[in-house]
Amino acid sequence: MEVEKNDSALPEPDIQGLQIKHIERNRRKPNYSLAIASLLFLLPALLFYIVFELWPIIQTIWYSFYNWNGIDVSTFIGLQNYKTVFSDPELYGSIIHAFILIVPFSFIPIAIGLVMAALIKEIKSGAVSGFAQVCLFLPRVIPGAAAAVAWTWMLADQGTMNQILRGVGLGRFARAWLGQQDTALAAVGVIGFWLQLGFCIVLLLSGMGGIDQSLYEAASLDGAGWWRRLFSITIPGLRGQIGVCLTMTIVAALASFDVVFMSTQGGPGYATMVPGVEVYRLAFTQQSVGLASALAVALMVLVLLVVGPLQRLINGKRVD
Repeated sequence: MEVEKNDSALPEPDIQGLQIKHIERNRRKPNYSLAIASLLFLLPALLFYIVFELWPIIQTIWYSFYNWNGIDVSTFIGLQNYKTVFSDPELYGSIIHAFILIVPFSFIPIAIGLVMAALIKEIKSGAVSGFAQVCLFLPRVIPGAAAAVAWTWMLADQGTMNQILRGVGLGRFARAWLGQQDTALAAVGVIGFWLQLGFCIVLLLSGMGGIDQSLYEAASLDGAGWWRRLFSITIPGLRGQIGVCLTMTIVAALASFDVVFMSTQGGPGYATMVPGVEVYRLAFTQQSVGLASALAVALMVLVLLVVGPLQRLINGKRVD
């Protein structure tokens, strides 16, 4: 007599659970071949960074503790170079000038760039909008040294700026803008503003393309005007792009060299001296490599102290 088999009594295997366990087991297992391949791809860039970026920074910090002219035997003097940087009016004055340049290099271009980007975005013609972006971004493509030379001609006593002032009957305001101590730093700021404005406009325009247009439509239905939409929708939606603009333009102001060197070389007197030009002058003109290194390190630390908290504020994080 045959006994019928009861297949329903046997438990069915959990195929999905076994697959999940297999995947988790493979995840926990280190993939050495992938790690080695990734390291090999990363190695050229890492070596380049160490040789041309990290090692010069380490050397600069090392030199800052020595009195050295770049040729003879160096003498260890500890923190004396740093004391000189923050006690010599010419040296710490150059740092103050760099911070003053943050206003025309960073804050003003971003403020005007926001308004201009919002206006360009509302242009219905794509060709006109694209042409405006190209024209505004063009100064960013021009090297800073070339732009400084061109602006030096325009701001000269017989340059374009003074010719315009004389043509409209304001000749009494004409002057050698880069040759007088009371106007030279502001004139350098104008060059920096011209160089940074197009970059800010194009970057902010790209960010505006990612903002949900329904927010503008809803705000318009509620009666919000153009300025209200700018401050309530556009600016909060561009937090990341504004952070990038601030970082790039502030670094450009604090580390400015080409614009100042080609336009004024830090003059007249020390009216436009900035750390970049001062480091060059100390190292290659006065053979004070240790003091130049200390000023460069101090500038690097100040840039980090400014940009670091700024990034945390822009990203909405609490600054300790």
